[in-house]
Parts: sequence; C-alpha cells; structure tokens
Amino acid sequence: MNHQLVMGILLLAPLVGFLINGFRYKKHSGNLAGGIASGAAIISFLCSLIMVVDLASMPPENRKIFVSFFEWIAVANLKVDMAFTIDQISAIMILVITGVGSLIHIFSISYMHNDQGVAKYFSYLNLFLFNMLLLVLGDNLLVMFVGWEGVGLCSYLLIGFWFTDKEKAAAGMKAFITNRIGDAAFILGMFILFSTFNTLSFSEINTAVLTMSPENSWLGPLTLGTLFLFIGATGKSAQIPLYVWLPDAMAGPTPVSALIHAATMVTAGVYMIVRLNPLFLAAPDTMMVIAIIGAATAVMAATIGLTQWDIKKILAYSTVSQLGFMFLACGVGAFGAAMFHLMTHAFFKALMFLGSGSVIHSMHEEQDIRKMGGLRKYMPITHATFLMGWFAIIGTPLFSGFFSKDEILWMSFHSPLGHKALWVMGAIAATLTAFYMTRLMSLTFWGKSRIDKSIHPHESPALMTVPLIVLAILSVIGGWIGVPHVIGHQIGVPNFLEHWFGPVIKEIPKLGASVASQEWILMGISVGLALVSATIAYHFYVRAPEKPKQVVERIKGIHNFIYNKYYVDEFYFSAVIDPLVKTSKNIWFYIDVNFIDKTTHVVSDLVRSGGLLIRTFQNGNIQQYTMYVTVGIVIALTIILMR
Repeated sequence: MNHQLVMGILLLAPLVGFLINGFRYKKHSGNLAGGIASGAAIISFLCSLIMVVDLASMPPENRKIFVSFFEWIAVANLKVDMAFTIDQISAIMILVITGVGSLIHIFSISYMHNDQGVAKYFSYLNLFLFNMLLLVLGDNLLVMFVGWEGVGLCSYLLIGFWFTDKEKAAAGMKAFITNRIGDAAFILGMFILFSTFNTLSFSEINTAVLTMSPENSWLGPLTLGTLFLFIGATGKSAQIPLYVWLPDAMAGPTPVSALIHAATMVTAGVYMIVRLNPLFLAAPDTMMVIAIIGAATAVMAATIGLTQWDIKKILAYSTVSQLGFMFLACGVGAFGAAMFHLMTHAFFKALMFLGSGSVIHSMHEEQDIRKMGGLRKYMPITHATFLMGWFAIIGTPLFSGFFSKDEILWMSFHSPLGHKALWVMGAIAATLTAFYMTRLMSLTFWGKSRIDKSIHPHESPALMTVPLIVLAILSVIGGWIGVPHVIGHQIGVPNFLEHWFGPVIKEIPKLGASVASQEWILMGISVGLALVSATIAYHFYVRAPEKPKQVVERIKGIHNFIYNKYYVDEFYFSAVIDPLVKTSKNIWFYIDVNFIDKTTHVVSDLVRSGGLLIRTFQNGNIQQYTMYVTVGIVIALTIILMR
C-alpha cells in the first residue's frame, strides 16, 4: 500500500472540501454544500479505515505508519519535518474524528438547510476536520501545534457563526481568548522540552525520557515543561481554571457543539497527554496536579449541571465533567482508560448533542427544558436514541459509558498514583451525572407536556435521525472492546483495548495483585449510587414535580450560588479582566496619547518650524544671495586671520 498517497488523501480531502465551499460561500444551496463537505469527510473516514486495517495487520511491537512529506524547518539544532504518524493511539483518534465527524456533517445538511450562510458553515466544518487531523497525526509537537491553533481558529469561526447576534459573537471571542491563554503556556512547554531534549519529536522525547529517573523537583525541566503543556490542555479541554469558555460556546449551531465540544477538539488535551505518557510519568508532581484538577472539574461542573435549564448548557457542563474524568484517568496513570472514555464519550455525547439539536429543531428553536415535556410521543426515534445515550452516560451496566467510567474509578482507587479521595470525588461526580441527566430526560421527554400551544413538535427527517441511530448503536456496543478483566474473565471476553494500547502506553508500577472482590464492590457502589440518584431525579421531576421547588426554597442561597456558576465569570471580570482593561486604557492614555503622540507632535512641529525658517533663506532674491556669500567670505577670512 502507498501510505504516502492514502495519508495525503486522508488529510487533504477535507481541505479541498473547505476550498470548494469557501469559494462558494455566498451560495445558498444547502444540499450541494452539505454533500461536498460530507463527501470529503467520508473520504477521510474511508482512508482512516484503510490505514487502521493495515496497521492492525502489522506485528504489535511494530505497529506504526510513518509518512514524511518534506523537511519543514532546519535552523541550527531545530529540525522539523512535515511528518505524520499513525499508531495505536492516533488510530483511535482518526476513526472517531472522521467517523463521528461524517455523521455530524450529514446531520447538518438537514439542520442547517435554510441558513443563509450554509456554504460558509460547511467550509468551516471541513477546515476544522483538516486541522483536527493535523493535530492528532502530527509526528512532533510543532505540527501538532499547527493543528492545535487551527482548531482554535475554527472554533472561533463556528461558535460565532451567527455573529450578527452580539451574544454569539462574544461567545466566540471568549473561546478564542481563553484558548490563547492556554496556547501561550503550550508554547512555553515546547520551549522547555526542546531545550531539554533538543527535539520536538514525540517518539524521540518518549524514548529519551525512558532513561531518566522520575523528577522530584517542581522547578525541574520535566515538571515545568509538562505543567505548561497541561495548562495548554486545560484551555483546549475546558478544565479548571480555563473551562469557562465551553458552556458559552453553546451559542454556535448545535451540530458544532456535537463536533467540537463532544467528539474532537475538547479531547485534544487528553490526547496530547496520552501521546506523551512516558514524559508525564517522569513528572509525578504534574501527574498529581492533573488528577486533582480533573477530579475537581468533574465534581464542580456536575453540580452546575444540576441547576441549568438550557438543554445545551446542561450537556455542555456534562462535557466539562466527563473531560474531568479523562484527566483524572491520566493523572493516575490510567492512560488507556482515558482513551477508552474519550472514545465512548464521543459516541454518547455526540448522540445527545445531536439529539438536543433534533429537539430544538422540532421545538422551533426553544431550548428551555421547562417549556418541554412529553416529547416521547411526538419524537419516538429521537427519544429512543437519546435514551441509549442516557443509559450510557449514567453508567448503566453493559452500556459503553459503564465500562469506561468504572475503569477510571477503579484505577483512581487502585493505582499507585491514585488515592481513595480521588475515587470518592469521581463517585460523587458520577452520582450527580445520573441525577442531572435523568432530570434532563424527565423534563424533556417524560412527564406532562408543558409545550406552548403554538408549537407542534414532530420527528426530525431521516438525514437527522439516521446519524442518531448509528451513534445510539455505538453508545450501546462501543464499550465491549474494553471490558474490564474482572468482568471479562467471567464471560470470556478479552480486553481488546488493553492489548491494542500495550506497546505505546507505558505501564505504571503495580500496586499489587488486583483484588477482584474489591473491584466488584466498588463497581457495585458506583452503579448503586447512580441508580438511586436517577430514581430520585425521576421521582422529583415526573412523579412529584412540586418537590424540586420545595428543596430549592430550603437551600436557596446554595442553589443560587451554584446556578450562577459559582460566580467564576464575575470573579474573573473583577479580578483579572476589568483591572487589565483599566490598566491598558491608562497605559494607552498616559503613554500613547500623552507621551508618544505629544512627543511626536512636538518633534514634528520643531522640524516643520525649522523647515519654514530655512525656507526663508531660499526666496530667489539674487541680492540676498550675494549678501550671504559676502558674509560667508568675511566669516571665513576672520577665522583664517584669527588662527
């Protein structure tokens, strides 16, 4: 197989789609624009399948497809090729990106059909897909960073797609600026790693670090480098303290939320850490920070999700919480579990975002779940598929989310890098997830209808429901490729993912023999808590809908504090943004206006006045010129005689 050709098509197909629709950006034919963009995404998906199948046929220890197109930079010691790699980690990513991405493109054909900027929308989607592929396929940090910045640009364009609305434009700007903060840290991390290893190649860094002892200093190059990279990851993957952009990013079209905020861009930080897993394991202090931030983010975002009424905002905070689970897994060294949850989350969260899009489409753009209810009878396919996503995200046994979530919880308890407190935080986040997702299901699809009489809900067209069905199937069966050993031994199903990732993920030191009974007990506790939490939510919002109001009245202060998202945005404005803006205005006024501008004006006035003075000597009067010559001769003779 010509790997270079297939890799080129895989990368360039969405770029070509972007260019075609980009030149047609004023056209209003949604079907044609969607067909071009979807075709480009499907071509990339087929190329991904071809490459992954070829990769799987290789011996496990040599599973790697490397393609270098040209030498990009060669300056002194810095040598960077435009090179791309497919191995066990990036193989999972490209299948998720192109596969789920293709389904979202197809869904968008119907969802965005009547939008005036439909060709521009699809060109942005294809450009995003191209940059995401650059990010995950890049063989070195610099190529990854090109894709990293590219998806940041595309998220700005897509979140603020309806930019004539000031709120939506502001949401796009907020995402862009917040990500730039993380990106600045990412660059610093690259500088430190290059000065340490003299290379930016992933494989060379990972190989070199294997010969080094774990670093025990907060100021060591490995710890500082990985901490800066992690700050970059908190920007892209919406973790504390840079998570604030993602909920506001729901201002973009709903398929954008499914593509960017469920399946692809927000997982970039997790992928980067897994890609450099030997490096991060050599910095245990950084690992501890990652685990704590991940667990805290999972709990914090879950509590906010309890109080929101916008269907997309609830799913947004759910995404932040689930990303926290992935970082918790990375922090305790369970990199395979992090990738596993990344994959299953892409299935069920993309399903739920697209399902919410189907609901919003049916409800004539209404997003407040208090104005819904009883949609099950009007939208049977959307309800059935959304139900599968709900089963998966709350961790119902045998569904995809159950396997990946409980693997993370078990590793946070059992891993030598874990801690019982981390397991408790993860269990709390999982319990809250079951509550607010059941609340969402109850208020949207179950119970009594609260729909305005002017709205007539209906099932969405096939172009929207077929992607929902495919994602629902994946949400049900997707977890079976990573069945935990404690279950797999009982039913004779191997853990395929563990064998797949084995050669490329460094194993952490074992704590001791895994106690099967202990794992069963912890699994039973987490499932039991989720079941009780879901049952209470169903009772509150279907059986006794007056109960939530009574509870809120009793804890009104706490509820308002959480409903207002802990006032984090307000704190950022008062402590950082407003002082920065005020300082910038003062610098502008006193330095730019009063010093630089005035200095420029004074100097220019002096030069102008001097020019006017000199010009008086050049008036064309011959007698005056004769006088100047005479005076000059007298002065010259005087000087000579005085000497």
